[in-house]
Amino acid sequence: MAEGDKTFDFQQHAQRAVAAYLERRGFFEDLALVVRRIVEEALKRRSIKVQTVQARSKDPASFGKKAAVPSEEDPTRPKYPLPLEEITDLAGVRVITYFPGTLEEIDRVLTDEFRIVEKSNKGADLIEEDRFGYQSIHYLVRLTPQRAVLPEYEPFGEAVTEIQVRTILQHSWAEIEHDIQYKSSSVIPTEIRRRFMALAGMLEIADREFQAIQDDDRRLTAEARSHVEVGQLQKVEITPDALKAFLDQKLGPDERISEFSYDWTARLLKKLGFRTLQQVEKCIRGFNDDQLSRIAVGSRRGQTSRFEYLLMAGMGDNYIRRHMFADQPWWRHERAALDKFRAEAIPVGNYDPALDLAEGSETKPEGDGGEARAPKMPLQQAAGSAGRS
Repeated sequence: MAEGDKTFDFQQHAQRAVAAYLERRGFFEDLALVVRRIVEEALKRRSIKVQTVQARSKDPASFGKKAAVPSEEDPTRPKYPLPLEEITDLAGVRVITYFPGTLEEIDRVLTDEFRIVEKSNKGADLIEEDRFGYQSIHYLVRLTPQRAVLPEYEPFGEAVTEIQVRTILQHSWAEIEHDIQYKSSSVIPTEIRRRFMALAGMLEIADREFQAIQDDDRRLTAEARSHVEVGQLQKVEITPDALKAFLDQKLGPDERISEFSYDWTARLLKKLGFRTLQQVEKCIRGFNDDQLSRIAVGSRRGQTSRFEYLLMAGMGDNYIRRHMFADQPWWRHERAALDKFRAEAIPVGNYDPALDLAEGSETKPEGDGGEARAPKMPLQQAAGSAGRS
């Protein structure tokens, strides 16, 4: 600068910017909440699961620090002469996903729901700048014209919001990155640099492995449902989803049953010793769920309750002894249901999945010492002779 020129006062510039921002901070808080609500509703409509959607207005101290950043072209001047207009992350939304594959789904959501002003991959930018960091995709968005004309959105029509999208592991890195002293690999000690690089690589591998696990889980779930449909139950391991498919086919769908109930019932089956749905099918074969429910409690119960009565009838005392509540005195009243079955001439079995080896075994009616009681006949015929449908 020529002699006599005044040095630019960055501190005063930042103070004026913060004062102006504080007057309008409420607007940016409202804008962030509006954008978050739009994102959440769009994700819900498309059944896209994410870990969280966060909204915030920029911290005033952080805004002041950014307003005081010198220009790269002329360090004697500020990078943002008009901070309130030029800084674009005053309203921010962050979407944190579980898996990398969800990032593409969210990209389609944002493209459908907003006008994309700018999109950038911060991870790629960091690599080009030889800095440490981890991937994060940033969007600058405005409301669509169709939405902006609605009364509730009209005040925010041309306002810009920054949306960050990253996985949980990417978010973990971003949160601790602020505390890393060295940002450029040209100055970091070699030993520390190797550890940073190893950590970044581990996080990327972990993200990919989580995605692979999700993909395999979906594949195995689809295969299990297919095997249930065609009756290849020996190939189906007991999981909540496979159990639901099995029970829907055997007992009829029941939309009242929650995911928790299927999870609990799957855990019960494993506690009882079952490993495949073929064993389950053998255990309950020939029994009538509606009949057992009405004998036990006088009415038709829900799907999983009726299924438990089938297990009880098929396993007999094995069910009582191995139940996860077997050591609870209050639960022993379930034995009364077995007594009712026997009183109604239901041929209660003694099925033991632990003894059902590769060649398989059939459920046998109870007898002295656990042996089958004569006359020996298939359980389906015994059930029919007892008057069940």
